Amino acid sequence: MSYWALNAVFLIAALAVGTAAAIRLKGRTRKVALAAAGWAAAVVLVLTAVFDNLMIAFGLFTYAPGMISGAKVGLAPLEDFAYPVAAVLLLPGLWILLDRTSKAGTSGRRP
Repeated sequence: MSYWALNAVFLIAALAVGTAAAIRLKGRTRKVALAAAGWAAAVVLVLTAVFDNLMIAFGLFTYAPGMISGAKVGLAPLEDFAYPVAAVLLLPGLWILLDRTSKAGTSGRRP
């Protein structure tokens, strides 16, 4: 199984959760959440590029050439950037979908 095939499983699940969370949000809250997710994605993609390139350059890990597409950002294969994208979609999406305070009608404060 290639890295893209493995990534597809997680990216599809993360996209489904992220989409469901975005649908749940309304109006300005949705716009703010999407903007925050965009900024978070930019930051984690830059950090991934920097640190993955450093780790590969120092020989901390390698990739099987037959399992990657060959497209790279520096030394890091493009497939490696699927993980931060999945995290940006999945983690806030789960936070929104599992939020119990908005369903309970409370002010959002927790004891």
